[in-house]
Amino acid sequence: MDHGFSLTDNPWLLLPSAAGEAAQERSLRTALLDAHEFGDLVVEIPTQRAAVFRQVLLPVILDAVGRPADEREWMNWYSTGQWSQEQRFKLQEYLDAHRGVFDLFDPVQPFGQVAGLSTAKGETKNAGLIVATAATGNNVPLFASRTEGDAFSLTPAQAAHWLLHTQCWDTAAIKTGAVGDPQAKAGKTTGNPTAPLGQMGVTLLTGTTLFETLLLNIPIGAPPTSTDLPQWRRRDPADPRSAGTPQWHTRAPEGLLDLWTWQSRRIRLFPEATDEGLRVTRVLVAAGDRMPHTPEIEPHTMWRVEPTGGRNPGKGKGGTTTLPRRPLRLQPGKAAWRGLDALLAPERQSRDAGEKTSGFATSKVLDQAGGLVLELGDAYPLRVELSGIAYGNQSAVIDDVMFDAMPLPLAALDADSYIRSALLEVAQQAEQLATAVNHLSADLRRALGTEPIPWDKGQRPGEQVLHALDPLVRRLLTGMRGAEDLERIEAGQLAWEQLAWRRTWEIADRLLQVVPVGAFAGRSVSQGEGKPERTHRVPLAEASFLKRRSEILHRVDALRRNSVTPENE
Repeated sequence: MDHGFSLTDNPWLLLPSAAGEAAQERSLRTALLDAHEFGDLVVEIPTQRAAVFRQVLLPVILDAVGRPADEREWMNWYSTGQWSQEQRFKLQEYLDAHRGVFDLFDPVQPFGQVAGLSTAKGETKNAGLIVATAATGNNVPLFASRTEGDAFSLTPAQAAHWLLHTQCWDTAAIKTGAVGDPQAKAGKTTGNPTAPLGQMGVTLLTGTTLFETLLLNIPIGAPPTSTDLPQWRRRDPADPRSAGTPQWHTRAPEGLLDLWTWQSRRIRLFPEATDEGLRVTRVLVAAGDRMPHTPEIEPHTMWRVEPTGGRNPGKGKGGTTTLPRRPLRLQPGKAAWRGLDALLAPERQSRDAGEKTSGFATSKVLDQAGGLVLELGDAYPLRVELSGIAYGNQSAVIDDVMFDAMPLPLAALDADSYIRSALLEVAQQAEQLATAVNHLSADLRRALGTEPIPWDKGQRPGEQVLHALDPLVRRLLTGMRGAEDLERIEAGQLAWEQLAWRRTWEIADRLLQVVPVGAFAGRSVSQGEGKPERTHRVPLAEASFLKRRSEILHRVDALRRNSVTPENE
């Protein structure tokens, strides 16, 4: 039986048609050449999408066709809606020339792996080792339906996805020592960090077709340098940066191609023939290249600009001020719209860091999209996808896979636009309403003679508020597309406030309804020696909440005050 599996020509990428027809597996060649005919890539878990785009789709385009040098050239590419004949020829020629290195099971140069990789004792491990959702070793997901002892069998398409995912998101800690790795000791390597994407929250932009999505995620700039190569062109054992040997190095990436196809692990898949066809049941995962830090050229992450701490910032090229920047990580359970202050902080007008406060800068690709508002139009249906992984136990296990997607009006990326100000205000109002309900809960508990719920323990009612407001915010984000005049934006904000007013009261009212009658008498609490006691009563807590809600939702409050027949609470 033929043990080959060509990623170039065998179907493995699950893609629906742009018209919404059912998804089918496509080859890399078909997916790229006919990208305008397909919709969003379908994957098993959300973090696979970033892995496939960065490890394969985007670098093939960049290496074969190049990238737009400026916004005008980007629009020339975009305006055709598909690849030009010249670009299609370049892609075809590239895929033909490199077809051999895109074979997943090639005995000499298997894609994304090291041929002949082995341990001194010839051990291999269950294929579940590369499956992020599988129970292997210390990584035992809650409610996992499999155990480490269960046999794992991956189709070539599944194995390809999980191979790419491992290179991007693998856990940290001890890895198997491979023969030929001079830094392995006693059959293992220690100090391995998580794979590169594990250090950040990944921001991908989605258009109406796969073609648009690919363009939106390629940063404008100069062609790659001669030393910036994808991993499949760095296979010469004599090359000190070779990805085809067990040896690995700690170094910075040479450019985008090197960064996107970073080989953070040395891996080997072991295929075998079964009655169901070719399957991967065993794997070997060893240490790979280490990146000292996320480089400034990284286009798919937002950044946190560290507080200055009273020190003088450094100077960059051309005398520009530079501050230490760290990739912004996602927080489990936090909706994407709650981070609008970072998403809408354009690189060219990022929020400054203070002595004690952090600043933000959005991702390069989102900042780039903001510069194309006039060309794409305010109503362009841009969608932002955020993905990340929360690790636990010294980053050796996966605690949570995080993903969120939301519509984003392009005009909001303009720092001076009314829409941007409106959306930031809405996000702030939602947080303030959650805080107001938390304060109500705390005051009611004090009236009962108990302590408020600690901020880091248990679920506070403010989380229920944010959950209730979530669909309202997303509806507003969609509705704001193409909103050009201030009157329409104000109308949208008023509609939001009216709904938020009711939803917040529904949650607050539930808290008030369960308060026992005895709490209405209140409790007196000492404020310290020489200070009068403070009495906490239910009516006072309710009045304080209602006042705060009116301050936050000032538009609907003003409308109610001026109305002849005010609405109920």
